[in-house]
Amino acid sequence: MKYVEVIANAGSADTIAEAATQAKASDFRLGVVGEDGMQQMRMLVSDSRLQRLLDILQSILGAQPTARIVVLPVEVSIPQPDEGERKEEDSATAARESLYEGVEKSARLDGNYALLVVLSTVVAAIGLIEDNVAVVIGAMVIAPLLGPNLALSLGTALGDIGLMKKAVATLSFGIVVAVALSAALAYLWPSALTSDEVLARTSAGLESVALALASGAAAALSLTTGLSSVLVGVMVAVALLPPAATLGLMLGDGRFDLASGAGLLLAVNVVCVNLASKIVFFTKGVSPRKWLEKEKAKRAMVTYVLVWVLTLLVLIAVILKRDALLPQDLDQAIEEHVQQPLERAY
Repeated sequence: MKYVEVIANAGSADTIAEAATQAKASDFRLGVVGEDGMQQMRMLVSDSRLQRLLDILQSILGAQPTARIVVLPVEVSIPQPDEGERKEEDSATAARESLYEGVEKSARLDGNYALLVVLSTVVAAIGLIEDNVAVVIGAMVIAPLLGPNLALSLGTALGDIGLMKKAVATLSFGIVVAVALSAALAYLWPSALTSDEVLARTSAGLESVALALASGAAAALSLTTGLSSVLVGVMVAVALLPPAATLGLMLGDGRFDLASGAGLLLAVNVVCVNLASKIVFFTKGVSPRKWLEKEKAKRAMVTYVLVWVLTLLVLIAVILKRDALLPQDLDQAIEEHVQQPLERAY
């Protein structure tokens, strides 16, 4: 349930009361009219009907630049709703405005994001080099690269070109910084990079595709249903930073054959997260408010889904081709990578 407060011209009170009735608000109250002619109006509405109410209110108040709509969560409501209403609340999709507010922040390219990328890259790279699983998981939970991917998917669903551009720029910056910093660290690292955690991320298989698709869908579903705690598990399951760090480490170590495998794994994760989350946003009905914008967003969604599907098919073909032609060569490359420091020691 949400508490919705509207501050609008007092002459709109009857129209807004009708909007509350259409959205089946459980309560509607009128406040005192201010000296400026603005009036406070309050109502309680279920999560499942919040989007409808916001759409109606925005249509009504579009010509009032000073009008405001504030939505606040209700922690406790007494008496409690019955079982049917509770189930309806649990299955409700979050309002697009709420989704946008949360996701847009993670797509901002600012000092905080850059610092998070640098810190998580250092943590991930050292954890990979030292073969420390706990440290690698710590870098996964920071997960600065997951936010821009979800923002790109939501921008496509809403037809928001500005958000899409911002997400692509932020994601590209994060990947470039992670790879470059890891490469510099590998170049300066005194010992060999032969840990199991590094080598485990130098190849991609069909299981990587399935995992990334499932995790991307879970990430979008957790956003639309408000189950933010699920995101922590998603961050660990489809970590984008460790493959990026591994790519940089192998490039810095001069092992381009192993770097190609890490790059392939990173590409698979990025494509699958975007594809799966786009499909979830579409099936959950996340779309713009106006009809014309909906049509544009629908065309954009179809285009981008096709692009991601074709890209994924290409990546799967590369994986199958790589597994068919280079299994022995790849195993030999890994073995040589492990043996080289031993030979230098003798």
